[in-house]
This record gives sequence, C-alpha cells and structure tokens, in this order.
Amino acid sequence: MRSSEDEYVFPLTPGKFKIERAHAINRQFHRCTSTLILWALFLIVLTAMYISLFTSGNHCLSSSPSLYDSVEWQKQVRDSAQIRRSNGLSVLVTGAAGFVGTHVSLALKKRGDGVVGLDNFNDYYDPSLKKARMNLLNSHGIFIVEGDINDARILAKVFDIVAFTHVMHLAAQAGVRYAMENPHSYIHSNVAGLVTLLEASKSANPQPAFVWASSSSVYGLNTKVPFSESDRTDRPASLYAATKKAGEGITHTYNHIYGLSITGLRFFTVYGPWGRPDMAYFSFTRNILQRKPITVYRGKNGVDLARDFTYIDDIVKGCLGSLDTSGKSTGSGGKKRGSAPYRIFNLGNTSPVTVPTLVSILEKHLKAKAKQNVVEMPGNGDVPFTHANISLARREIGYKPTTDLETGLKKFVSWYLSYYGYNQGKLV
Repeated sequence: MRSSEDEYVFPLTPGKFKIERAHAINRQFHRCTSTLILWALFLIVLTAMYISLFTSGNHCLSSSPSLYDSVEWQKQVRDSAQIRRSNGLSVLVTGAAGFVGTHVSLALKKRGDGVVGLDNFNDYYDPSLKKARMNLLNSHGIFIVEGDINDARILAKVFDIVAFTHVMHLAAQAGVRYAMENPHSYIHSNVAGLVTLLEASKSANPQPAFVWASSSSVYGLNTKVPFSESDRTDRPASLYAATKKAGEGITHTYNHIYGLSITGLRFFTVYGPWGRPDMAYFSFTRNILQRKPITVYRGKNGVDLARDFTYIDDIVKGCLGSLDTSGKSTGSGGKKRGSAPYRIFNLGNTSPVTVPTLVSILEKHLKAKAKQNVVEMPGNGDVPFTHANISLARREIGYKPTTDLETGLKKFVSWYLSYYGYNQGKLV
C-alpha cells in the first residue's frame, strides 16, 4: 500500500501537474506575503515605539504645538526679553530653572537685561525644586519656555521672536556618578543638545555671542595643581567629563567655521542656596538633620578628598563678566565673515577644602553631629581633588571670588532651613 505522502510525490498527469503546481505557487506566494506583512507590522510597531519614546522625552514641545503660535505666548517671550538699561543685553538662558541658571537669570534681570529662560524640567532630581525656582523667576518678570534644547523647532521659534545678543548655555545632564546608570542622557543633553543649540545660534541673524558651562571635570586624571586652562584635558575620569571635553572641541569647531564668539567656563564645585540636591553638601545637610548617616569618601592611603568649593554669587559674577566681555560673533546666517573670540576660563575659589572640613562646618551651622560612614572612594569617575588657577579669568574678565566656605555654607544652611520648613531640626 502507498501512503498519502507517496501519492503526493509520485508523478502526475500533465493536466493535474499544472493544477498542483499552480496551487503550490499560490501557497508559496501567500506564505511570502504573510511573512512580509508580519515584518511590515513589526517595523511599524518598532517605529511607533521609537516615536513614542522620542515624543515622550519632548512632551513639553509636542503636546501643545499651538501654544507656541499663540499671541499670548509670544508676548510673554518678548516682554521677558525686553532690555531696560542702556547698552543692555538680551540673553537666552538655557537650564534657567537649574541652580546656576536661576541665579544668573535673576542677576541679569536685576541689572536691566532682557532674559528668556528655557528648561525641560527633567526628573534627574526633584522637579518641584525646579518649579519653585521657576516661580521665583516668574515673580521677577522672567519667562521660562518649557522645552528641550534638542528640539530645533522650539529654538527656531524663540530665535525668530527675539534677536538675542547672547546665549548663556547652562542646560546639561550633571553629575559624575549618575553617568554609570544612564549614560545616554549625557550624550543626549551634553553633546546632541549642545550641537542643536549651536546650530540655532550660528543660523541666527545676527548671531549671538555664546557663553556656556564646561566643567572642572575636564582636567580628569591631571595631577598638576592648581589646574590651569593650558593643562592637558585628554584624560577624562568620567563620561560626564568626556562629554564636557567633547563640548569644548565642538564649540571650537563652530567658532572656527561659523564665526561664533565662544566662551567656555570650567566651573569648580558650585554650592549655595537653591542648589542641587545630588551634591554632597546638600545631601549631607539633609541627612544630618534627619539623623541619618552620611557617606564620606577617602582617596587611596586614607587621603582626604578636597574640592575647590565656589559660592554661587562668585560664579554669577564670572558668568556676567564673561557675557559682558564676550565680543561679537562675526557670522551672518551661518556664514563666517571673520575670526571671532574663543576663550576658556576657570571659575573657582582657589582654596581647596577637604570633605571632613566641609562636614565640620555643616555640623557647626546645623548644631548637630553627623554620623559618618567613611569608605574608600570607588572607581565611579570621581577625582581626589580639584584646585583652580583663576589668573586668566581675573585678568580677562575681572573675576575675583570673595566668599569663603564658612560664609557660603552659613548662607546655604539658612536658606535650606527656611525652604524645607525646619524648626529646631524638625520638619514643621
């Protein structure tokens, strides 16, 4: 007896062969078509997921596109940018709801300059603190555009409304250790975002002068002290540092090709009221008040870590001095007409203080003893010390820090207790 399979594979008559062959081709066609449809659906799903992720990261921009075309919104931008002093500046401040951005915006507005802020209010740390800063800025007539520096549309819109004389670029993904958890956020903000903002700036007519926040972290594994702008910066110790070093190279390119006036500022451990909760002095204060232990890192062989702590008011003076002396960009609509200034300055305090000394000062002002957990510094990108040589900034922009750590921390603690509602060490 023959199996059904034998009957199928045995030769057929010519007529039946043609019919069976047609059926086979038809079945194969349907299989291929089904496969193609499945692949197409798969690609559509992937594309939808990508678009969803992208737009969710830019929800401030995409959720209400009509907002940026409204007369009221544009009026708020123009009013905020209004210059109220002779020879004043009109400045776009990115990261305006951040620590340094808030203080710089207030200082500019106080002296009569026009200020428009831009911030995406991300959740790297508690956004409620950023919202509180925004409310402070709003109370002084400073409008903040809620948007991301990676969105070229919103940048084009803002530049179209206001002919900015300067850009103060302070938006960035900060923090050394967080880079080990979310490395892509650093590339997104500190590299891609910087390029998007530079593109908008070089295409503007007239081109604004561009001042931006680099970092003392670029000195990386450098052991020569104090750190000078001419020292090598090709050995970053963290991804954060690497993105800031990349930023210095990128800004140099835009200066060389497009004639943008560029000033990079290497900040050294900025602290003070309205500061960042992820920084040591801030988290130490919180934990000491809550009677929780703090982790104090030490370097190899038990050496205390030291930082060139710089009070926010001194940093603000350096930022304003850089804006005032930046010189003009020489391009027009993206075309260079001549050379433009390219500068890099250290903004530090020139007086490194060890972390144990920082803790003892906080204990004094908080009237509470810290429970310290002393451990060796892990390999997370931190460096054992920082120390700024500020002679170039002093000579070129008149930078002169005046606040020591004792005085600065006293002001910070006073703000902290007031902001978080502490009364004799307890939340009210």
